[in-house]
Amino acid sequence: MKQLILVRHAKSDWADPSLRDFDRPLNERGKKDAPEMARRLKEKKITVDAIITSPAKRAAKTAKAFAEIFEIKKKNFLFNEELYLASPSVFFEVISQADDKYDSIALFSHNEGITYFANELTDTRIDNIPTCGVFAVKVKCKKWDDFRDAEKEFWFFDYPKAGLST
Repeated sequence: MKQLILVRHAKSDWADPSLRDFDRPLNERGKKDAPEMARRLKEKKITVDAIITSPAKRAAKTAKAFAEIFEIKKKNFLFNEELYLASPSVFFEVISQADDKYDSIALFSHNEGITYFANELTDTRIDNIPTCGVFAVKVKCKKWDDFRDAEKEFWFFDYPKAGLST
C-alpha cells in the first residue's frame, strides 16, 4: 500500500508585480501556514518518506517547511520542473517515475492542476484545494509505476482554515 499526499503551495505574495509568476515568494500567512499544516499532519501520525516539488519559489518554500517538520533528508527532497502548473496527465507521469522505496510521497504543486488531478483519483470531489491545502489517498499498489490504474481510496482533505477530516 502506497500513500500519496498532494499539497498546494501556501499563500504567495503579490506585492511585487515585476516578479515572474515562477519567482513569487510566500507571504506572511503562507510562511505561517506551511509549517502549521506539516505539524498538523505529523501530529496525526502521518508519515512522509519523500517530497517531490515544483521548483517555483512558493511551492519549494512550502515543501521545505514540510521537509523540516518531517525531517526529510536532502536525497529524498526532489525538484521536478514538470510540476510547475502541471496538468493531471503530468502528475500521473511524475508519480509513475517515483522510486518504489518510498511508501509515502508528498507532491507540491499549483492550482488548477492539483485540484483537477485530485478529482481524478477517487469519487471524492473537491471544488478547490485552497492554498496549503492537502488532499491524500491510499493506493493499492507496490510500485509507483502502477499508480494510474491502481485502486485509490480517499484518505483525508485538510487546509489551514479547517480541521482534519477523515
